[in-house]
Amino acid sequence: MTAIFVFSGQGAQAVGMGKDLYDSSPAAAAIFNSADQILGWKVSDLCFNGPENKLTESIFCQPAIYTMSCAALAAYREKHPEVKPLACAGLSLGEYGALYAAGTFSFEDGLRLVARRAELMDKACKENNGGMASVLGGDVEVIREVCAACGIDIANYNSPGQIVISGASEKVDAAVTMLKEKGLRKVIPLKVAGAYHSKMMAGAGIALRTVLEEAALNMPTIPVYHNFSAKPSENMQELLRNLESQVAGSVRWVECVTAMAALGADTMIEFGPGNVLTGLLKRTIPEMNGININSVDGLNQ
Repeated sequence: MTAIFVFSGQGAQAVGMGKDLYDSSPAAAAIFNSADQILGWKVSDLCFNGPENKLTESIFCQPAIYTMSCAALAAYREKHPEVKPLACAGLSLGEYGALYAAGTFSFEDGLRLVARRAELMDKACKENNGGMASVLGGDVEVIREVCAACGIDIANYNSPGQIVISGASEKVDAAVTMLKEKGLRKVIPLKVAGAYHSKMMAGAGIALRTVLEEAALNMPTIPVYHNFSAKPSENMQELLRNLESQVAGSVRWVECVTAMAALGADTMIEFGPGNVLTGLLKRTIPEMNGININSVDGLNQ
């Protein structure tokens, strides 16, 4: 098996996530126990017991998913130390799990960064009335033209045939209407707190840059394909710029996955709750094998 490691993003959370890993893997339990000492609230209790409405809030959801994903990675490495990835990547928030896996920062320092990122993004959401919509199928150039005409952004290139648009709520509504008028029928408004990965998040990215510059970061020891550039950083300034720009920039996930596959990978291993990324893989590179490490059962694949 020649693997790439990928990490789940916000929206994949579910009450109960990581509980069986905690109970069966000392390495996973150590990650959860460490998280519980850092943020002033018990990450493990929220992951295992909810409530769901709290787990869905960005300020809690992002640290919880990061912790669960790193715990899944720890359990996998404990059982399969021989598996070394060719590269890593993560969807939006998941990029921090990828950077942890590649040795960019300690779990604890990464958790502090993720918590601060969540606070800044939550603040930006509350300052603006933003929205998002998923566009299934349709010509990419048509979608870009409509976004430009309406003054909004493409947030995610998730897979061939799945794009997410983002911006001020009334402008997203106008874009949804315009896309349908152009014959794109599957345009679905999303229930989100704000306009993630749009220019409305730019202030949060700038504020995050200051936090990142004060953090203890190392260059990754494994190539990490960034959402913003769809390639690894060559130096620390580029890495910082990618993480700053990622907050308001498009997630170029299709390009990330395609580039990592071109390295010779035959298997994608997804760490974290749910199975979103392996699902997207089926529509992007259907011949590549996908494995989910979101429970003890996944460790036996």
